[in-house]
Amino acid sequence: MRQGTRFPEPASTPDLRGLLLDYLDFFRGVVAAKLDGMSEAELARSVVPSGWTPAGLVHHLVNVERRWLVWGFLGEPLEDPWRDAAEDSGWVTLDLPIAELHTMLDDAGSRTRAIVEAHQLSDVARVGGRFTDQASAPELQWILLHLLQEYARHAGHLDIARELLDGRTGEEG
Repeated sequence: MRQGTRFPEPASTPDLRGLLLDYLDFFRGVVAAKLDGMSEAELARSVVPSGWTPAGLVHHLVNVERRWLVWGFLGEPLEDPWRDAAEDSGWVTLDLPIAELHTMLDDAGSRTRAIVEAHQLSDVARVGGRFTDQASAPELQWILLHLLQEYARHAGHLDIARELLDGRTGEEG
């Protein structure tokens, strides 16, 4: 894993917020490790019928975090909150080197950690950004669980793509 991120083993803990952040870091690290060794052409090429690319998947994931935490939870306005969505219902693929994709993931992780550490898990998202009324605004803990689901799901997709590209499998790449 990147930066020594290890799988957070299940255990009882009074620090659920820290545990959820550790799991997010872990899955973000899995995604980053899956990119390692891919050429720029492989990052921008799809190997699945739906057409998504590894670079497009990273762009999607960092924008999911941005949408749910900045626009959603904090209620801050975002220019083009759906900037990762293509007109054909697919994802936008950025033509970026692997180092920039890693930076995007690292920046998203730092931003997420700062937001989450400044709030309680039971805090409710602010109205005015993604959520137009209090009834639709979820608690931060729900948002974090959704982000975990999103990262775990797409880490699995990237695992399949990597296996199709060069046979590599597993969480380390």
